[in-house]
Amino acid sequence: MIFDNNTKEKPEINYPTDWGFKLIGRDKIELERCIKEVMGDKEHKCRIGNISKNGKFHSYNASCIVDSEDERNRIFQEFEKHTAVKMVI
Repeated sequence: MIFDNNTKEKPEINYPTDWGFKLIGRDKIELERCIKEVMGDKEHKCRIGNISKNGKFHSYNASCIVDSEDERNRIFQEFEKHTAVKMVI
């Protein structure tokens, strides 16, 4: 199924599923700490992403198995409100 900006339907996501979060911030060490804080004991993967052209911003890719939309949204919101994170995708 293909979705674009004109599609009003939400995609169907079958849980549990592996879900990725891209975190962007200024300090890569703080981003690592953020991921550990938010994920806690939850098994997850983390790898460094890109660095902006001027070196101001870093990104990390974190992923884990989420059991529900609620859990996926909760993790996203915790990343979003963390002081180390400028943007979550």
